[in-house]
Amino acid sequence: MSKKFTSMFALVATGSLLLAACGNDDGNAGNTENGPANEVNEANDANEGNNGNAASGDVDVNNLQLGTGSVGGTYYPLGQEMATTISNNIEGFDGFDLSAVSSGASVDNIVGILQGEMDLGMTVHLPAVDSLTGAGDFEGVEVDNFGFMGHIYPEVMQIVTTADSGIESIADLEGASINIGPPGSGTQAAARLILEAYGLEDGDYEPFEEGFGDAAGRLQDGNLDASFGLLGLPDSSIEELSISRDITLIPISDEGMAYIEENSGYGSLSISADSYDFLEEDVQAMTAYAVLVGSTDTISEDLGYAITKALFENSGDITHPQGANLTTENALLGSDDLPMHPGAERYFEEAGILE
Repeated sequence: MSKKFTSMFALVATGSLLLAACGNDDGNAGNTENGPANEVNEANDANEGNNGNAASGDVDVNNLQLGTGSVGGTYYPLGQEMATTISNNIEGFDGFDLSAVSSGASVDNIVGILQGEMDLGMTVHLPAVDSLTGAGDFEGVEVDNFGFMGHIYPEVMQIVTTADSGIESIADLEGASINIGPPGSGTQAAARLILEAYGLEDGDYEPFEEGFGDAAGRLQDGNLDASFGLLGLPDSSIEELSISRDITLIPISDEGMAYIEENSGYGSLSISADSYDFLEEDVQAMTAYAVLVGSTDTISEDLGYAITKALFENSGDITHPQGANLTTENALLGSDDLPMHPGAERYFEEAGILE
């Protein structure tokens, strides 16, 4: 029996639940090393009792949950507006109410769907792909009760440090205090991959596991050397931090990027110097897609169709800067290798997006 499953059984025996729909967001500073693995295994154990029940008309549309991320990141404020837009514009479902809840982001949201605690979730597309085969943070557990419901925005890894830190490259992070993102977040998985590309492993740096909002406060106070953040571009938290503290972004070298591309599905993106006032030159970064996924247990085809239609046909109501990426032209980005939710598939076909 693997250590991950042993840990899961120990948690079940004590009645512990690691996943919380609210509160366990990117701002969670808890140092739970094996948090994602434990959550996945416990969720899978709980889900076995459901035997993958198909979506039915019995779902309570008055209390649907959209898993987002940290209060200080991109997912939470954008997710709130997405939930409001869907709730205000959905047709055919009286009393429909969708609430956006903070969470540990990508992996947490997929686990929440697996466990039946969330109905929709925002996630980096790569962890979602991993979940289908039990890879990465989902080691040994395959998740098959969700479907792709649309691209949200391109996520860009932004590695922030103070201008006076003396840190100029990822290699300089050895021995430094670094925020790598909350357990279960796309940020943490990506941060560990980047550090690995430079030969840095656990023990080579002091890790903090919290959302970018809390990390920005530590950077401002001089209590943190650097923070990783898989965020929208530009990001308001970074802009706000730059007002009170001189900061810069750490680039990923060509060699580091080659390792990342060889060992993952992440791609390269150049952050242009005009993205932020404090940048003096372009910065090489890595990128992936933020996507919306929906439960195939609690979101029926008709409901999934109505949700997708309400979101994409009314995305102009969203004021968050990343809302501009919620277009029908971009709708299928990040869908490769992911199952399509039947409701979303029907809408995309009807809209002429999917053949």
